[in-house]
Amino acid sequence: MTLSDSFSLAFRTVRSNMLRTGITVAIIAFGIMALIGIITAIESMNQSLRESFSSMGANAFSLRYKESKARFGHHDREDVTLSKRGQKEKKSNLGKVITKEEALLFKQNFDYPALVSISFRMGGNVECRYATKKTNPQEAVFGVDENYLNVNGYTIQSGRNFSSLDIESGRNVCLVGYNVATKLFGDEAPELCVDKMILVGGITYHIIGLLKSKGSSSFLRQDEVILTSYNNSARFNNPSNSFAIGVLVNQVQALEGGMDETTALFRKIRKLEPTEEDNFLIEKSDKFAEMFIGFLSSITGSAGAIGLITLIGAAIGLMNIMLVSVNERTREVGLIKAIGGKSRNIRQQFLFESMIISLLGALFGIILGVLVGNLFGLLLHTGFVIPWAWVMAGIIICSLVGLAAGIYPAMKAARLNPIVALRYE
Repeated sequence: MTLSDSFSLAFRTVRSNMLRTGITVAIIAFGIMALIGIITAIESMNQSLRESFSSMGANAFSLRYKESKARFGHHDREDVTLSKRGQKEKKSNLGKVITKEEALLFKQNFDYPALVSISFRMGGNVECRYATKKTNPQEAVFGVDENYLNVNGYTIQSGRNFSSLDIESGRNVCLVGYNVATKLFGDEAPELCVDKMILVGGITYHIIGLLKSKGSSSFLRQDEVILTSYNNSARFNNPSNSFAIGVLVNQVQALEGGMDETTALFRKIRKLEPTEEDNFLIEKSDKFAEMFIGFLSSITGSAGAIGLITLIGAAIGLMNIMLVSVNERTREVGLIKAIGGKSRNIRQQFLFESMIISLLGALFGIILGVLVGNLFGLLLHTGFVIPWAWVMAGIIICSLVGLAAGIYPAMKAARLNPIVALRYE
């Protein structure tokens, strides 16, 4: 009996026991689906994060009075700290707020090849209205300068940016995020918002420009913003008590130098002695991306544990089925040996059966896992993701499961005495 004969016989045996094979394949497929599905979802989340933060620029950083906050929402929020739950915020993270005068002084005196922007969070969870339409009360309002768009990766789709007159006078003009415009003016023609008057938190604003969509994800709602000038005196709920300073250097290689220059200048502005610690913080724009991706990476271990536990159960079930198969086919084994079949051929046949069942489970599990994971990706508006490394790992794992589950039954079948086997009832 050749190797191909053993494989052909094993395949026909698997096909003839569809119910038993189907149940075992389903168990294995569920384990692989859980593993691949979670990994695919994590890859989609990582892709969403990278897309969201790549628009902010790898050569940008910000200067704040304290450590910025990790919150799913607008990247300028300052309400939940990065410190571990239950721990008090360190005193070193609580610096002196950055005043408008300090921010302007820095912008005027920063002598480095870079673009500087100052901004002020005027309110969050604000409702916007136009005629009979309104947004959910989740929009964020920022007071900014004319450089804010470039530093933070925004572009104008229609209308114009703030002029020096807009900034100096602090009049009620604003730029609206793409999602805000579509909610108030419709998906087909959000450009109609330009030159219209809307209510922002009950205050009338004249729209002078529409921001191009940045592809908001579930993590950063960057298209749900209202921008006005930092001199605007409108009152909103929960305003920030400090200005933030953004710096966009010309080249990535100049980032570290720009951060050093920023530290030196702001220490001078705050009149800090050489022995005094900084009472402000400088953060790179990709800080949150690195943090969230680190969080998601830790979930990968949990996904592996879930899949491994399920596959261990599947391996035990597969071994039991193979042992039952040995008992059911004892006379068949005896007949094969009686006509010249060797113990090697018997082992091969049962190992092939175990491997076929296991790899079928891997195939269906991988397909279902990728589909389930990408359903999550659809919610994040990311592309179709296939974690090829984990797909290959799933195939290898299932091959090992099939091999491990089939070795003992195959050896048991190969050791059967042909005479005793032929007389087995």
